[in-house]
Amino acid sequence: MPIKRMWGGRFEESGSDLVNKFGASITFDQEMAQEDIQGSLAHVKMLKATKILDAADADAIIKGLETLAEKLKQGKLSFNIENEDIHMNIEALLTAEIGPVAGKLHTGRSRNDQVATDLHLYVKERLPQVIAAIKQLQQVLVDKASDNVETIMPGYTHMQHAQPISYGHYLMAYFQMLQRDAERFKFNMQHTDVSPLGAAALAGTTFPIDRQLSAKYLGFSDIYHNSLDAVSDRDFVLEFLSSASILMMHLSRMCEELIYWCSYEFGYIELSDAYSTGSSIMPQKKNPDTAELIRGKTGRVYGDLMGLLTTMKGLPLAYNKDMQEDKEGVFDAVKTIIPSLKIMAGMVETLKVNQDKMEHAVHNDFSNATELADYLASKGIPFRQAHEIVGELVLKGLKTGKNLSDISLAEYQKISPLITEDVYHVLQPKVAVERRNSAGGTGFAQVEAQIKAAKELLKD
Repeated sequence: MPIKRMWGGRFEESGSDLVNKFGASITFDQEMAQEDIQGSLAHVKMLKATKILDAADADAIIKGLETLAEKLKQGKLSFNIENEDIHMNIEALLTAEIGPVAGKLHTGRSRNDQVATDLHLYVKERLPQVIAAIKQLQQVLVDKASDNVETIMPGYTHMQHAQPISYGHYLMAYFQMLQRDAERFKFNMQHTDVSPLGAAALAGTTFPIDRQLSAKYLGFSDIYHNSLDAVSDRDFVLEFLSSASILMMHLSRMCEELIYWCSYEFGYIELSDAYSTGSSIMPQKKNPDTAELIRGKTGRVYGDLMGLLTTMKGLPLAYNKDMQEDKEGVFDAVKTIIPSLKIMAGMVETLKVNQDKMEHAVHNDFSNATELADYLASKGIPFRQAHEIVGELVLKGLKTGKNLSDISLAEYQKISPLITEDVYHVLQPKVAVERRNSAGGTGFAQVEAQIKAAKELLKD
């Protein structure tokens, strides 16, 4: 005797409770309840328009689905594991609402194209939210950069003082990274804004459905043009997770530096109390926990991407149950990246810049060594020779505790009589920064130009 499940006609016995729980996805795919109802509404409206369902039956189903949508909004829908996934739960609830006519809703479709449609709708809805959160952080960076165009700090390579730079220039580097992130998510929309609905299980359907009409009802700009591809494609999800991973990498790099910069050893910035915590035993501590959490959460988004890549790599066409594992990672990534972006924006907006500490750092190092080498080259000394001369001066300075600006003019003129008093002007960190006006450089005029261009981008 067949078992009493929506797909149970073929089966004489059901799986164990453990197997049923193991195979069920309702614990997480209920996140797509709204999308599932939305997709069903589009499908039944198409069935009505094509006269596959008579108007009375279609209208009853539409009314029932609209009732469920309202109950979902009010938090009055409950789902159970016996109905396995969100699709069967919604159908069961619809049946309870309007009776057996609910069974006609599934005409001309499968759970395979249904779940693919739901996931497309879910990602499509979240992409603008992610982009908006990126833009919010970008705006904060632009505002902070505008206030710090002429704030001088050490620039680093290998975490060693390299050359002095504008702090505004530093902040605008992250603006550019985030701009590429936003562009990647925008591109992701091209492959997300496509409807799989109507592909059915894998081969399409014998019913005279209108897939373009279903797509129109759902706001998709196109349909999948191959039914096998429609139900087995998760490229759009992988693109989302890949872009999310790159985004989190950028946030993590910035957090890493915030953690350095607010330490006692650097003291370049101070985080707001709202984004810091203390110690249960050490009264003096102010810990950058929020930055550390974002840095840590980067790993889980990487895991979401690697998990799905690994799941998909060996799957034959078309749908396989393995693909049930495509959703939790997406839900997790969305719930991670949007709060991370919003918190990052708040953290940057409220941080205090210790300009004096930054200034002191560039006056008590050798980050102006390149300026001196360039100066000597401008006096006719071959750059390689100039580089060696300055290197020897740095070595001597490290041993004697003298900076390059402390060297007397007489000593400089022993190197070359062409060196004049103007060398001390060139060695000033602010001058060194101001003069670097090649396109995209740290010169103040260039930073102002970057900020102006960024403001125009944010208007779009």
